[in-house]
Amino acid sequence: MFSNEPKRISLARLPTPIQKLEKLIALFGGPELYIKRDDLTGIGLSGNKVRKLEYLLADAKDQGADTLITCGGIQSNHSRATAIAATQNGMDSVLVLRGKRETPYDGNVLLDKLVGAEIRLVTPEQYAQRIDQIMEQVGQELRDQGRRPYVIPEGGSNPIGVWGYIRASGEIKDQLEEMNLKVDAVVTAVGSGGTQAGLLIGGKLSDLGARVVGFNVCDTAKHFQARIGRLVAETIEKYALPCQIFPDEILLVDGYVGRGYALSRPQELKLIKTVARQEGVFLDPVYTGKALFGLADQIRRGRFKKGEKILFLHTGGIFGLFVQEKREGLFPGKA
Repeated sequence: MFSNEPKRISLARLPTPIQKLEKLIALFGGPELYIKRDDLTGIGLSGNKVRKLEYLLADAKDQGADTLITCGGIQSNHSRATAIAATQNGMDSVLVLRGKRETPYDGNVLLDKLVGAEIRLVTPEQYAQRIDQIMEQVGQELRDQGRRPYVIPEGGSNPIGVWGYIRASGEIKDQLEEMNLKVDAVVTAVGSGGTQAGLLIGGKLSDLGARVVGFNVCDTAKHFQARIGRLVAETIEKYALPCQIFPDEILLVDGYVGRGYALSRPQELKLIKTVARQEGVFLDPVYTGKALFGLADQIRRGRFKKGEKILFLHTGGIFGLFVQEKREGLFPGKA
């Protein structure tokens, strides 16, 4: 589809549909809203991470890997997808997860365990200060045992993984042309930066003509502008891509992290419930729930105006709804 595209293996059910959110348009007012349903890339392999893994697993197989190592929060969608993809491709997986020592088997963790992933827990401090070093140590431990590990960074966000959404941009362009639709902005949640980086590059290469707006669900906009800028530059250089992304094109809207990464506020959970009851679409509490909450607020504040057309990227994460504390938050006072 694009020049210099690296190898990929097919994992996702593609293309995923684009739907108009008629009831939310009436509820929010302002622009027309559409949704790109990347929550429908599969069942276990649901969400945006699987697009990145199509390239990362191809690279791992080329290197003869037998074990995938990656990291994330205790309910990491990326880690769950990595573990399932590893099993489907005859590999083992080791997940280095940030979490408590006693963790119930619910949500993504249940699926991690069902496919046989080895989970190693680290403290938030260890994760923040040296997660890459920890994964390399795990890799060396496995190499000492005669294994052939392949380390995948947080969120699959490196120049190889970025290709997942470079390719997705071409898919979006083709779908919009078939729908005789042109959107003004593509909106996505941002947790590691790879998805927005891919959309920025892919948007330029496919001449999508829409600005890409990210809502960070952790850290700060400044942090991600720098991180995405590096990812974009590294990917363009590595694959000699004929495009340039300027700093002022890396658009992030701060202020919607709320209580912190994977911590929900009542108003965010209320919106998740509203979207489910209005559109039959299930957002997740970590990424899409926060990003759409931010988008709705920005519509009210006038950032996105009547007459514009907005495409919201659903990045998956439904299993985050099945964590006990999230269930209790969605239905307070219920047994």
